[in-house]
Amino acid sequence: MLIGIVGKANVGKSTFFKALTMSDILIANYPFATIKPNRGIGYVKIGCVDTFFKTQCNPRFGSCINHHRFVPVDVVDVAGLVPGASEGLGLGNQFLGDLNEADVLINVIDAAGATNEKGEAAEPGSFDPSNDIKFLEHELDMWYYQIIMRGWDRFARSVKQEGKDTVKAIAKQLSGLRVTEDMVNAALRILGLADDVSLWKEEDLKSIASYLRKKSKPLVVAANKMDIPIAGENIEKLKKEFPELMIIGCSADYELALKEANKKGLISYEPGSSTFEIKGTLTEQQKKALEFIKKNVLDKYSSTGVQDVLNHAVFDLLKYIAIYPGGVNKLSDKDGNVLPDCFLMPPGSSALDFAFRLHTDFGKNFIKAIDVKTKMPVGRDHKLKHCDVIEIMANK
Repeated sequence: MLIGIVGKANVGKSTFFKALTMSDILIANYPFATIKPNRGIGYVKIGCVDTFFKTQCNPRFGSCINHHRFVPVDVVDVAGLVPGASEGLGLGNQFLGDLNEADVLINVIDAAGATNEKGEAAEPGSFDPSNDIKFLEHELDMWYYQIIMRGWDRFARSVKQEGKDTVKAIAKQLSGLRVTEDMVNAALRILGLADDVSLWKEEDLKSIASYLRKKSKPLVVAANKMDIPIAGENIEKLKKEFPELMIIGCSADYELALKEANKKGLISYEPGSSTFEIKGTLTEQQKKALEFIKKNVLDKYSSTGVQDVLNHAVFDLLKYIAIYPGGVNKLSDKDGNVLPDCFLMPPGSSALDFAFRLHTDFGKNFIKAIDVKTKMPVGRDHKLKHCDVIEIMANK
């Protein structure tokens, strides 16, 4: 799974990325500070199953804080868009190519309207942030449309003359964008298109492109800079204007500040929390900064919103589930680490799917699985649930 961070230049994408990953990257107040894509590891937050077993887990990857498990996911921050990116303007072609493998997108916008259409700083409230959402969706739709249109006339003739399966042919053409046959089939059915592709008009193809983009690259809006007074009003307007989208207010600057302070031992802070605890000796300036964050962000919104955005992308849009490997008689590995691993699996994953995820040999030699919580055996086709703990039995 790959999470793509997208948006207009200079709206705080790189700050959002660093707040998620704590990667050492350039953050600058000018357009196109990001040229090449930044890749890093973010962490979704779940309630850990160690509480079910009345123990404390020891993750090999990620962490567990106050029985909240932080599970790693891959994140990529790509170059900012400008209008016309799908036609190659700005760093458009590079940007779009970097998103091929993304499973879900986080569209970071300036909710305070303090960044104009060129990615330049402006007075808060001087720009309508709804334009950022409209323009990004348009550029993504046109990206898909242009890929469909590459050699379309020849493609349409070959489908008709050779009797090719239309669904399979389109899915193959867009497979690099994570488009599946099921998605194409649904698009044709919902849009009510004729079987004869030669009859499809330009608007039909654009409708297909838009539908497939939404299904293969679902999107959540991170309404950044919510700490600026006008942002709250703008966010409420955006929610009414785009009811089909999840729009989450956030403050990447303050999430990053809290994580940096936690890293230095000045405070104890759990990502996604509504509070923090002072641990170290602070200067007056540091005290004032933390008091400001507490009063204007945490007390007001319950969190900085950054963790909420990532969790929504993975669990609500992609509907992934977290599965732990474990044993009925032993939850620890050979080194004594309790519940050391946690894997994110696609919705509908079976016990056999999980066996293959652990190791190919487990999948090939699968005998049965055991639900460690209930201690009941389950078959290969058993559908897993979020936060299941599963033991795989296989021939050696």
